[in-house]
Amino acid sequence: MAVEIHVPELGESVADATVGRWLKQEGETVKSGEALVELETDKINFEVEAEQDGVLESIAKGEGETVGVGEVIGSIGEGEAGGDGSEAPTGEPEKEEAAAQEERAETEQPEAEAEGAADEEANGHRQVENGVRASPSVRKLAQEYDIDLAKVAGSGSGGRVTREDVERLIRGQDRGSGAPTREAEKPSAPEEDGRREAAPAAEDGREERVRLSRRRLTIAQRLVESQQNSAMLTTFNEADMSTVMELRRRRKDAFQERTGARLGFMSFFTKAAVAALKAFRKVNAELQDNELVLKHYYDIGVAVSTDEGLVVPVVRDADRKNFAEIEGTISDLATKAREGKLTLEDLRGGTFTITNGGIFGSLVSTPILTLPQVAILGMHKIQDRPVAVDGKVEVRPMMYLALSYDHRVIDGAEAVSFLVRIKEMIEDPESLLLEG
Repeated sequence: MAVEIHVPELGESVADATVGRWLKQEGETVKSGEALVELETDKINFEVEAEQDGVLESIAKGEGETVGVGEVIGSIGEGEAGGDGSEAPTGEPEKEEAAAQEERAETEQPEAEAEGAADEEANGHRQVENGVRASPSVRKLAQEYDIDLAKVAGSGSGGRVTREDVERLIRGQDRGSGAPTREAEKPSAPEEDGRREAAPAAEDGREERVRLSRRRLTIAQRLVESQQNSAMLTTFNEADMSTVMELRRRRKDAFQERTGARLGFMSFFTKAAVAALKAFRKVNAELQDNELVLKHYYDIGVAVSTDEGLVVPVVRDADRKNFAEIEGTISDLATKAREGKLTLEDLRGGTFTITNGGIFGSLVSTPILTLPQVAILGMHKIQDRPVAVDGKVEVRPMMYLALSYDHRVIDGAEAVSFLVRIKEMIEDPESLLLEG
């Protein structure tokens, strides 16, 4: 008896996901607990595992499709790959049985439609329609490109029309073979889930179309929303990193030996940010309709770059953590981010964000607000530059700092003063101990 594969609970306030990629194909044997498919949400990716041993009998939702919690995305059958005990036709039993098994593995016909296909299902051929054997995903592709499957010579078992057969005709379309043109090629708005169906790449290989991940699309949407829904302004300053760098040079080995954590710059800037937030309360706030919500806790988001884009895991109660705890937490969150193991709890909330473009060589940039936060601090590359010190020109390791803020909440004078406070504490790190 087949067991349906359902979309599990995705987390608080997450109602749907996108099918990223199937890790198993129809007809493949699967083990209980083995990952079947990767689902993408706005914030994290996670894998759906098999609940029993068996065969991946059908895939109901293909890559790139949007699915909701509880929705059926496939099914697992019992027994060996492709087998369900149906009787093989006479003539060439082994070949006919293999073809029937392959077709049964590709089925995704809902039970509600089974009545109209009873004869076909009884013979194990639920993929047959109008005399043409093809999976639902192949039929969908052919329909999108206005291709008549009855005129396609199937290369699969028993004359089954495969995706490759259809794609071959589509490529011929692009070369002007006279095949019908696809209506979707006309200029149109993006689909409901924000994606546009990818047209086949040019035959000469000079172009390639890659489906954007759910996270990448969400990042794009959030960035545009941030620009449109805030009065964002950025103020700049620079900090002399000499003292912090000298302190790290002297203390980093002993610090790591004693705590197990590496002493980086992020703990200094996190501590400085918390101290400045305590002095300038509006920077640690959120605008809700006609009210300003002042927050008396300090959950600092730390931007981390991954293959799929920027994520911002949160260091909870940063004001209660020492340098070692901050460094350890940031390191753990960064590792989880790059391994795709962040949870929704790791990303939830945040009252202020720090992003460090300097690790990629950025000298100056304008960070974009992470709504509903009203400010974000940007760190940059440390670069030796000539500066005036006590009337003399000296070469010092300098870092440009940027503070982007929502001008609806924070006045320019307050933003500048906030950034100056951070600069002062970084240039005099002993003051961080006093603030702590």
